[in-house]
Amino acid sequence: MPKSASDSPTLAPGRKHDRDVSAPQEAQIVVAFDDNAATSTLVGPYGQNLALIERRLGVVADTRGNHVTIAGTRDGCDAARRVLEMLYELATRNKDVAQGDVEGAIRAVIAQGSLFEFDPKAAKTQFEELNLRKRPVRARTAAQDSYIRALKRHELVFGIGPAGTGKTWLAVARACQLFERKEVDRIILSRPAVEAGERLGFLPGDMREKVDPYLRPIYDALYDLMDSRVVERGLQSGEIEIAPLAFMRGRTLTNAAIILDEAQNTTSMQMKMFLTRLGENSRMIITGDPSQVDLPNGQPSGLAEAARLLDGVEGVAQVRFTGQDVIRHELVARIVAAYEGEAKQPGLGKA
Repeated sequence: MPKSASDSPTLAPGRKHDRDVSAPQEAQIVVAFDDNAATSTLVGPYGQNLALIERRLGVVADTRGNHVTIAGTRDGCDAARRVLEMLYELATRNKDVAQGDVEGAIRAVIAQGSLFEFDPKAAKTQFEELNLRKRPVRARTAAQDSYIRALKRHELVFGIGPAGTGKTWLAVARACQLFERKEVDRIILSRPAVEAGERLGFLPGDMREKVDPYLRPIYDALYDLMDSRVVERGLQSGEIEIAPLAFMRGRTLTNAAIILDEAQNTTSMQMKMFLTRLGENSRMIITGDPSQVDLPNGQPSGLAEAARLLDGVEGVAQVRFTGQDVIRHELVARIVAAYEGEAKQPGLGKA
């Protein structure tokens, strides 16, 4: 891609920037792309993707047609160029660039540093993907990359970390992939209904309707990753099964992709019961956030105990996410970081 430099950036009239554009700039580069439509996609609606790059990398960016002008420090301009090239490769392949993709690209470039020649074509394969019929699902952070690799290689995987890191989303994506490839016959989704004390009888409707409020995030992921007709047919035939954790007792789950969400709210006995349901040719994925335990005071979390006891056991993988891996919204990452900082201060209650 051709690049050129000049003394000062060219800015669109009326464009607002976080940076003082009157201050002298150390560098400026112009990045030109071949595909105008892909360039528009990577820029984002109303330039929101460029605005995120500006805030995170401390540069000023402006677009005219298929040219993007970047002004700022040399390192900032170089990093922004590499982010744009990575997003351009993504746009030409998927025709869609979300803000989570932008944040993931920024983090990947920052982690790579600036002491080597960046290859955007190699970058597009840097992170693992889950190829589904409806859409590909690509890791956006190094932790997500490790998570997908673990999901592909291990029969039992723990995804542990704060909200917004993609634990449940990627777990459902992997289950859908296994189901579409006919590597498993069914998908089983479970979650402890702590708020109702596992006693759901007071709620109206059949069993699915009773547990629907607790499994709504998983439903949302299913419908986003698979055709709605396939999901509905699977729910009706039992190939996709929704069940509260209490109803897992006594079963042996074979040829299935099994997901336990919000596992931090399981007791030790519940977790042991669930883990021992694993049957032949099945994959089990357990996700949870240890900082959001809703169990009664003094009752230990089954997730924390299982993670400790099964650490290093063959066939079991644990992937831990931090606030740095939050991709839901950049403000969520700062919120998580604030709570983590509070919890680490001596004399304060555990999160």
